[in-house]
Amino acid sequence: MGYIGVTMDTAIKDSSKESLHEILVRTGMIAGEQMQDALQIARKDDKTVEQVLIEKELLTSHDVAAAVSLQLRVPLIDLKSHRVHREALRLVPEKLARKYNVLPLDIIGGSLIVVMGNTMDVQAIDDISAVSKMRIETMMAVADDIRNAIDRNYTATTKIEDESATSAAPAAEEEAGPEELIAAEAEAPALRHLNLIIQQAMRARASDIHLKPREDSLQVRFRIDGVLHDAMSLPLNIRGALMSRLKIVGGMNIAERRRPQDGRFSVHIDDVDIDVRVACGNTVRGEMAVLRLLPQSAPMLDLARLGLSPSILERYQRMLKLPFGMILFGGPTGSGKTTTLYASINQLNQTESNIMTIEDPVEYHFADISQFQVNPKAGIDFANSLRAFMRLDPDVILVGEIRDTETARIATQAALTGHLVFSSVHANDAVSVILRLQDLGVEPFFICSALAGTVSQRILRRICPHCQAPYEPTTEERMAYQEEMGEPPPQLYNGAGCNFCADTGYLGRVGLFELFVLTEEAKQLFIDGATAGRLREQAIKDGMVPLMHDGMLKVKEGITTISEVLRNVFSVDHQDMHFISKQS
Repeated sequence: MGYIGVTMDTAIKDSSKESLHEILVRTGMIAGEQMQDALQIARKDDKTVEQVLIEKELLTSHDVAAAVSLQLRVPLIDLKSHRVHREALRLVPEKLARKYNVLPLDIIGGSLIVVMGNTMDVQAIDDISAVSKMRIETMMAVADDIRNAIDRNYTATTKIEDESATSAAPAAEEEAGPEELIAAEAEAPALRHLNLIIQQAMRARASDIHLKPREDSLQVRFRIDGVLHDAMSLPLNIRGALMSRLKIVGGMNIAERRRPQDGRFSVHIDDVDIDVRVACGNTVRGEMAVLRLLPQSAPMLDLARLGLSPSILERYQRMLKLPFGMILFGGPTGSGKTTTLYASINQLNQTESNIMTIEDPVEYHFADISQFQVNPKAGIDFANSLRAFMRLDPDVILVGEIRDTETARIATQAALTGHLVFSSVHANDAVSVILRLQDLGVEPFFICSALAGTVSQRILRRICPHCQAPYEPTTEERMAYQEEMGEPPPQLYNGAGCNFCADTGYLGRVGLFELFVLTEEAKQLFIDGATAGRLREQAIKDGMVPLMHDGMLKVKEGITTISEVLRNVFSVDHQDMHFISKQS
C-alpha cells in the first residue's frame, strides 16, 4: 500500500504540523508562486485553494488526496487494486455510505476498515460505528473513486433478500393462479425488486438481464461486454411476483405462461431513461425472462470509434458517398451490425437527404430520420414497408434485416432505382453475404448490379486499461498469431483483473471488420458461379483484410487478446481451417 503522487522518501519527514499548502509546496507538487496566485483567487472567488488548483489543472484530485494523506498520516490507497469484501458491505447500509461518501472495505482483527475522502469526519465515523457495532479504522482514497466504487459494489442482492425474507408472495409461480399473481404484483416490493435489478445491471454496464429459474432460487445473470456473468441468486419466494410485475409493465398477458411473449417498457434509473425489451418463455422449471437494456441517452458512436482500421474506414466512407446501391452487413446475432448501421446513417447528411428505416425493433431514435417499427399484427413487415417507402421519396433506406425472398428482391430493386440501401443478413463472413442473398432467390446479375460491398463484423472485449499487464501466450496462442501474421508475437498484454472490470480483465468492446468491395473481377467470378473460396481469394487480392488478420492487428496494438480473437473468429474464418488441419 503506497502513496500516490509522492515518494516514500518525501513522506518520511514529519508532516503533522504542516498545513496542506506547505506540504504541496514542499513536496514539489506546486511552485510557491503558483500557490500564492491560487490563494488570491480562492479568497476572491470564495473557493478553497485546492479547488482552484484542480480547476486550473495545476494539480489532480489524486495529488491533493496524496498531500492530505501526508498531513493526516493516514494511508492513501488505490481502490482499483483492492477487493471490496461483501461481509464489510453488509455492515454499512448503502444510504449511509452515500451520505458520507465512505466505502467499507474489509474486516480485519475485529475492526471494520473504511475508506473515506475525509478521515477527520468524526460524525461519519461515529454513525458507521454505531450501525456496524464495530471499531472503525480509516484509510483514504480520492472522493470520486469512492463514489464510483460505491456504485460498483453495492448490489441489489442484499436489499431484495432482506425484503423477501418476510414477503407474502407465492413460493413458486406455478402454484399460484392469475388472481394470486395479480395480487402479488400489486405489492410494492415487486416493483422495487425489478428496479433494483435493472439499476444494478446498468451500473455493471450490462446490455441484457437473464432471469433464470432454478429448483430453489431465481438466478440473475448480466451480459457484460458480450459475456454472461452470474450477478445474484434471489430467493424463490419472489419469483412469482417478479414475473407478474414484469408482464404487467411489459404489456403482456399475466395469465399466459405456456407460450412465449414479448413486451416493452421504460424506466428512469440513475437519471437515465432506459427502454427495456422483454422476452419470456416457459421452461421445465418455470418461466424465464430476458431483458434488453437500451439507454435512450446512449451516445451514438461514430464510425471512427467502432474499431475500423484506417484503411478499412477510408474504403467504407467512399462507399457511403455513393448516390445509390446496396451495402449489406453480415454476422451472427450480437455482433454489432445494428450499431454500425446506425453509425453509418448518422454520418449521412440528414438535412439534404430523406432517410427512412424499417426496424424490428427501433432501438435508438434519430431526430431527423423517419423510423418505422415492424408490427406483424398490423400487417407491417419489412417487405410491405419497403413497397410503401417507394412512394415516400426516400434517398436512403435502412432495412433492419433481410430475412426472406420478397424483402431481398424489393431491397435489390430499390438499390437499382436510385436509392442507397443498408441492411443485414445472417452470414459468417463478407463473401458469404452475397451467397446468402443468392440463396434468398436474387439473381446473380441483379446482385452484381445493385451491391456495392459487404461487411462482416464481430465484437471483441477490450483489455481493461486499469489492470493491463504483460503476459506470456500459450503455445497454441503463439502458433495462431504466427500463422496469421507471419511473424512471432511481440510483447502481449492481458488484464490481470481489478474492481473496474469485475476481475474479468476486460472493459469495453471493439469491433473487428472485413470489407468486401465488389470489383469487376469479383463480379465476373460470382456470375460465373465461382466457389466461396475462390471469391475469397479474389477479395483478399482486391484488398480485403480478413477478420482474423484484423483481430491479430488489434492484438499487436494491445487492444485485445489472442484468446478473445480465437473465441470470436476462429471457427468462421476460412483461412483458419488450414491452421486447424495443421494442428490436427
